[in-house]
This record gives sequence, structure tokens and C-alpha cells, in this order.
Amino acid sequence: MFIYYAIAAVIIAADQFTKWLVLQNMEIGERIPVIEPYLGWLSHRNRGAAWGMLEGQMWLFAIITIAVIVGILYYFHKHAKGQPLFQLSLMVILGGAIGNFIDRMLRGEVVDFVDVLIPVINYDFPIFNIADAALTIGVILMIIFVIYDEKQEKKKVS
Repeated sequence: MFIYYAIAAVIIAADQFTKWLVLQNMEIGERIPVIEPYLGWLSHRNRGAAWGMLEGQMWLFAIITIAVIVGILYYFHKHAKGQPLFQLSLMVILGGAIGNFIDRMLRGEVVDFVDVLIPVINYDFPIFNIADAALTIGVILMIIFVIYDEKQEKKKVS
């Protein structure tokens, strides 16, 4: 069980460290190319949820995030035992949720910096951070778990 909490802690630490680096070394709007033109670090702030939705609703984000954290911990301890993929998905989501929660509570905004361009379709993906990536990866892992678990249940019934 400790390893799963350690995974969440590493995500939180990496998220906060990279955001600190951006805050210390970049001006808002400054872009540092990494792999031109596909990837760069772009100092950006987000006062809302994903893609800036619900901007300025910090009280709502605080309530939702606390509820999500409580729900994750409940499911982790009550329903995920013996299911490593489910445990992993929950802790990856937890790390991402806490990473952005810290920003909202300490700064009143989330520091975003990963800028990705997908040239094949000429799409500039919304700027994100490690916490956002963890949330996405955690949800994908959970979807994989649910699909796998449903297949296992069907095999038991057959």
C-alpha cells in the first residue's frame, strides 16, 4: 500500500517542483522551445478548470477537489485492495488532484507550462502541467481497469 502513496507523492513533488521552476525562471507568456515546433515550455496561468472553464470559482474547485480526494481514499481502502491497476489509477489521480489543488489554494491559479503542437492536424493542444497529465493518465488507467474487470466478470458468469 505504501508504494501507491509514494507514487502519488512523487507526482505531487514533480508537479510542484516543475511549477516552481517555471515561476522562478520564466515570465508569463515566455516560451522555451524543447523540440521545435512540437514541444515547448510556455509559462501560463489558469484561474479556472480544464481549458479555463469556470474561471474564478476557487470555492467550487476546493469543494470538488476535497470531495474527490475523500472519494479516492475511500475507494482505495474499501474497494481497490488486491486490484493493483485500480489502486494505481486512484493514486495517480490523487497525485494530480492534489498538485493542482495546492496551486489553487496557494496561488489562486494553476501554473501550466507544457505546450504541444500536433502539426498533422494543425492543432495547438491546451497548455497543461504534470498534475493535468497525471489526472488524464489516471483516468485512462481506470477505464482500462473497468474494461478488464468487466471482461473478467463476464468470464466468471459464463
